[in-house]
Amino acid sequence: MKSLCFQKSSYSSGNGECVEVARNVPGAIAVRDSKRATGGVLVVAPASWDAFQRELSRPSGVGADG
Repeated sequence: MKSLCFQKSSYSSGNGECVEVARNVPGAIAVRDSKRATGGVLVVAPASWDAFQRELSRPSGVGADG
């Protein structure tokens, strides 16, 4: 398997609370906590990651149900 090439989120602030994402593995998106680089990695399908990002961009108070 190709090694994961993580990038810090552009939304991460300078307070150390950061998410890193690796998109260089075909058919998967890997996510980890930058403070725990040797810890666990969450791996999801690209379609699931896209849906997650869409939900994050919804205005506050508007859920998937309407």
